[in-house]
Amino acid sequence: MEQVISAEMRDFFHANGYILVKGVVPKQNCDSVIETIWAFTGQRPDDPESWYQPASGMDTFWKHQREGMLPLFHHQTMWDNRQHPRLYRAFAELLEEERLWVSIDRVNMKPPRREDFTQFNTGFIHWDTDTSKLTFPLPRPPRVQGVLYLADTAADQGGFQCVPSLYRDFESWIAAQPDDRHPTLPDITGHDIVPIPGEAGDLLIWDVLLAHGNGQNYTSKPRFAQYISMFPAVPGVCRDDMVEGWRNRTGPSFAPEDPRGWERGPGTEPARLTELGRKLLGQDPWP
Repeated sequence: MEQVISAEMRDFFHANGYILVKGVVPKQNCDSVIETIWAFTGQRPDDPESWYQPASGMDTFWKHQREGMLPLFHHQTMWDNRQHPRLYRAFAELLEEERLWVSIDRVNMKPPRREDFTQFNTGFIHWDTDTSKLTFPLPRPPRVQGVLYLADTAADQGGFQCVPSLYRDFESWIAAQPDDRHPTLPDITGHDIVPIPGEAGDLLIWDVLLAHGNGQNYTSKPRFAQYISMFPAVPGVCRDDMVEGWRNRTGPSFAPEDPRGWERGPGTEPARLTELGRKLLGQDPWP
């Protein structure tokens, strides 16, 4: 397989805290996940009014749905992306590590903002890690996160946004902050928020210390994305808890469950895994 991460991309990542890797999965894969999202919610792509109603079988919105997060974790279409060889190569080359485990995370569907319905009119910048206990110099390789663009996403469509200038000046910025600063919500005064547009099949990987979030969707189309991250595996070890979650189609402890049990409905079964997928899950140990 041809190289996925070039030297220039690696340099950009170290300077700015993120890279956008073009076309890591086919558009057909992305379209399939979007079809799964519509089936999961019971909403209709040709009926914008339905985008602002709770999912079929729900009386209220899911927790975190205001940010677009949906509690869908183990569908076959999602695993087809997690175990795609080119997506795996992107993480392996950036982290310079072949033996990786994959995260089990959610999808995102964020409809356009509306003045008469403010539930989804949200945008934010944060860290997903506690930055109050960092020591310098920071360890390498970094911990990373990732998001796969499931549809073409414009800069004003509520997708990924970040603060690269804060990342570039991170150590001196922290040194100048008060002792009681918030460990996950940075004061970005004087720094620009940069939205990162992308196309269906693009993968954005970022350092956990890059302040980031989702913007507000000012377009007429929903934003669709799938969160996928990878990190070094422990050689010779199986992840029994992740295997059980895959087998039972349950999510990680940090994410709320779907009370309807849609993924465990009649006729459903665990996603089919490739040889690479079994290692990424932790069902088969890396040597």
